[in-house]
Amino acid sequence: MTDNKIHTITISKADIPDGGMKSFKQQDDSILLITRDNNSFRAFDGKCPHAGADLGEGLRCGNRIVCPWHHGTFDSTDGRLLEPVATSGLTQYELSDDGDNLTINTAAKIDHSIDNDKLAQTHTMIVGGGAAGFMTAHHLRQIGYGGKITIISKDDKAPYNRTLLSKMFLAGKMDEKHLMLGGNDWAQKHNIDLRLNQVVSEVLPNESSIIIKDVNGNSETQTADFLVVATGAEPTIPPIKGAEQSGVYTLRTMDDAKAIKQATDGRKVVIVGTGFIGMEVASALIQAGKAASITVVGRSKRVMANIVSETVSNTLISLHEDKGVTFAFGAGVSEINGTEDNVSGVTLSDGTRLDADVVILGTGVSPRTELLAEVNDPDGVQVDKRLQLRDGVYALGDIAKAEGQMGRLRIEHWRVALQHGLVTAAAILNEDNVVSLEQRVPFFWTMQYGKSLRYSGHAATPDKGILFGSPDQMDYIEYYFDDEGENTRATAASSLGRDKELIAFGELLRRGVAPTRAQLNAGFDIIDQAHALSP
Repeated sequence: MTDNKIHTITISKADIPDGGMKSFKQQDDSILLITRDNNSFRAFDGKCPHAGADLGEGLRCGNRIVCPWHHGTFDSTDGRLLEPVATSGLTQYELSDDGDNLTINTAAKIDHSIDNDKLAQTHTMIVGGGAAGFMTAHHLRQIGYGGKITIISKDDKAPYNRTLLSKMFLAGKMDEKHLMLGGNDWAQKHNIDLRLNQVVSEVLPNESSIIIKDVNGNSETQTADFLVVATGAEPTIPPIKGAEQSGVYTLRTMDDAKAIKQATDGRKVVIVGTGFIGMEVASALIQAGKAASITVVGRSKRVMANIVSETVSNTLISLHEDKGVTFAFGAGVSEINGTEDNVSGVTLSDGTRLDADVVILGTGVSPRTELLAEVNDPDGVQVDKRLQLRDGVYALGDIAKAEGQMGRLRIEHWRVALQHGLVTAAAILNEDNVVSLEQRVPFFWTMQYGKSLRYSGHAATPDKGILFGSPDQMDYIEYYFDDEGENTRATAASSLGRDKELIAFGELLRRGVAPTRAQLNAGFDIIDQAHALSP
């Protein structure tokens, strides 16, 4: 490969595998991705628009280019977005076929934008400015919606990436400006009426209406052609004596993260909860290097116990202990000690007392379903595979208990919320080229000390799995099953360092042909199978 001049790159066609793809790093740190189907070649920006991963290190299955890091997925023919967590497709470049070589002009971008002229006389109103609400509005504009879009958010900030609060922001590795979804001018650029600091007091689904109350108690009724309710979740505060006092924190919002950063400087910190939020907060605060000490309290003797096996859990515990985190396992918290203004410690259910200046509760979240209380399932709002509650009314994100490829589930994952936004936007426009939840699988990742554990699917338990590799070497994949049957198909997998295998698993799971226990034990080549079964 040679650079002939600025913006022009020449590549040998023989370097590109038929039915595959290959990436080429440039001297300016950019990456070019070339796909090939027989004698048809296409050129794209090879960095994933989400976090900059080299897409050539991912996997191509049929027309699906899957990012190795967070499984954002793009169409190999035109670069359009097929799956989040990316929120936009790939830039495509013009190329010419010179016989044995391809010449790509990165200054000549192929414009795939479309006019925003569909349903131009309609109004879509979105309650909630989180991932699901953002993606609904964002994708509506991407696929040509020309009507009015209003987002009502109780937050005082435009939509931002909450996942990075515990992964990057608390650790001091990312500024607030880089957390904004779509950039600081997203709403203005896409002609979206973003109404912040607004509280919706009532949703009237039969009338596609909402009632908004301002700080003075004045009410305003708004009606729309399409009503999208995406109110998210809020931290669950367990009934612990002293949990209401100053010095006790939860992490959900930007303001929460800022308060924790300030409060933990030079302080003894106790984190209650060993789920992925608790573990990410511990990792972030250690990396920030300002807390005096960090202790994590958990009833179980494992971390992320409902997600990974004991073997993987032990690896994560060792990783944290090596960085200076102390664990107090096997007991809950009976009381947070101190005065109304100051925390002094934590008393555990076994009588142990831990000194603390700050307590952070990582004890889960509860869906904010009260606005749809009349139609609630006990664990979320029952909607169909297109997130529809009734004609023109949608409930999505953390509050939705939706029909999907893996049954009816309510899942509090960032990618799932973004998937819901894609599906809802397509449903509003009655677009058939965006697949329903039946052809999508959940995915999440946790980042701790720069190590990214990724998880695809959904399993009832992590204790009926098959482990390949060595978690303590940060090189493993573990498949999870709902029972011990030899012919039972895996429903989830987690991995460190085996990105292509996890992608392949997700693709097979999506198609309903995940490997069985017997196949995996017999040496099943999951990557070859994913390629073989991809159209």
